[in-house]
Amino acid sequence: MDLVSFLFYVLPLFFLFFMILEVVKQRKHQCCYILDYQLYKPGDDRMLSTEFSGKVIRRNKQLGLNEYKFLLKAIVSSGIGEQTYAPKMVFCGREANPTYDDAITEMDEFLHDSIEKLLSRTGVSPLEIDVLVVNISMIAPIPSLCARIINHYKMRDDIKAYSLTGMGCSASLISINIVQSIFKCRKNVNALVITSECLSPNWYTGNDKSMILANCLFRTGGCAILLTNKESLKHKAMFKLKCLVRTHHGSRDESYDCCLQKEDDQGKVGFHLDKNLPKAATQALIDNIKRITPKILPVRELLRFIIVSSLQKMTQRPRKEKRKQPMINFKTGVDHFCIHTGGKAVIDGIGQSLNLTEYDLEPARMTLHRFGNTSASSLWYVLGYMEAKKRLKKGDRIFMISFGAGFKCNSCLWEVVRDLGDGNAWKDCIDSYPPENMANPFLEEYGWIRNEELTTFKLPEKYQTEGWS
Repeated sequence: MDLVSFLFYVLPLFFLFFMILEVVKQRKHQCCYILDYQLYKPGDDRMLSTEFSGKVIRRNKQLGLNEYKFLLKAIVSSGIGEQTYAPKMVFCGREANPTYDDAITEMDEFLHDSIEKLLSRTGVSPLEIDVLVVNISMIAPIPSLCARIINHYKMRDDIKAYSLTGMGCSASLISINIVQSIFKCRKNVNALVITSECLSPNWYTGNDKSMILANCLFRTGGCAILLTNKESLKHKAMFKLKCLVRTHHGSRDESYDCCLQKEDDQGKVGFHLDKNLPKAATQALIDNIKRITPKILPVRELLRFIIVSSLQKMTQRPRKEKRKQPMINFKTGVDHFCIHTGGKAVIDGIGQSLNLTEYDLEPARMTLHRFGNTSASSLWYVLGYMEAKKRLKKGDRIFMISFGAGFKCNSCLWEVVRDLGDGNAWKDCIDSYPPENMANPFLEEYGWIRNEELTTFKLPEKYQTEGWS
C-alpha cells in the first residue's frame, strides 16, 4: 500500500477513533453525582406543640369564630405532628410584626449549621466550591444570600453564583437542573445547592381562609447538597442523576392564579391557595409523567400499557358499565418514591395516581408528620427517612416529584451508588417511626370541633377566658 492510499483509508479511521474517545470522555464529565447532603434540624425549643399552636392562632385578633374553627379543622386533618419547627420570632410573639433581622437570623441559623456540617463531613473546603445555587423563594435581600454565604466562607472570586427566588416548593429540582446543565459544559466541578424557605416575614396574620391555610402547613427546614462531576470522586458519591424533567403551566391563567402571594382586603400579605389548586396540580402531574415515563421505565412495560389500553378501547362496553382504567406500573423502573410533602391530600393524590402502596407513601407521610411542609427542602427529608430506614441499596432507583407555584411539576430519577444508612436529621428518632399510634395530637385536642355546627358552636371555657366568645 503506498503512502497516499494509507493516508486515504487509515487516517480517517484514526480521526474517527479519537473523536469517539473524546465524546466518551466528555460524557463521563457530564455525570451529576450527589456526594452528600445535610438536613437542617432546629433546637427542641423551636417545636410547635398542640398547646402552643393554639396560642399562636388565638393571638391573631383578626380571626372571628368562623375563621378560628376553619383553622382548627385544617390543623386536625393536616397530618402534621407536634415536633415540627417554627421561626424564632413566633415563639417571641412577633409574628404580626416581624423585622428584617428576624428573616436574616432565620436564614443564618440554617446556613451556618447545614453548610458547616456538610463541608466538615465531606472534607471539602469552601475554596473548592466552583458553583453555588441558592433557592429560597420568599426573601430576596441585598446583597443576595449567595453573596452572604460567599462572604462568610471566603469563597473564590471566580465562583459561579445563582440566587433563585419565587420558585416555590419545586425549586430544589430547578437548582439541580442548573447544576446539571453546568456539568455538561465544564469538567471537574463541585457545586453547592442550598434549598430552604424563609417563614419569618411571611407569616400571615389576616383572616382570609385561602391564606391562613399556609400557616398550618409550612414549617422551618432546609437542606445543603454537595454535587460533583469529578470522576475521581464518584466512588464516594451517594446518588447519580439519571434524568430530570420540568413542566411549567404558567401560560395557563387558572394554573398561574391557583398559588400566589398577594394582599388581602386589609392589605395584609399572604400566600393565597385557590380552589383550583388540585386541578392545576393534576394537570401538571399528568404532563410531567407523560414526558418522564419513557425515560425511566423499561420498554416492555410501555408496550404492555399500550397494548392493554388499545385492547380496552377496541372492546369498549356501554357507558353504564365503567371499567377500571389500565395503569402503568412504575415499580418496573422505580424502587423508591420521594414525594413532596405538600399536605396529606397531595400525598394521597400522587399515591392514587401512581398506584402506590402504603409502604411507598410511608416516607412522605412520616416526613409530613415529623417536619411538616418545609417547602423546596421537603424532598430531601423524605430521602433522609429512606436512608435512615436503610432502604437504599446500591443500584436502587429513586423517583422524586415535586410541585410549585407557577404552576410547576418537576421530577427526576436518581440511582443509588452505594448502600446507605446514615439517617441524617432522622438519626435520633427513626426508631420511633412509623409510630404504632398515628393519632393526631390536634385531633385529640380539637377533634370535637369537626362535627359542630357553626350555629351551635361554643368554645371551651378555657378559651373563652382568653377573649373568645
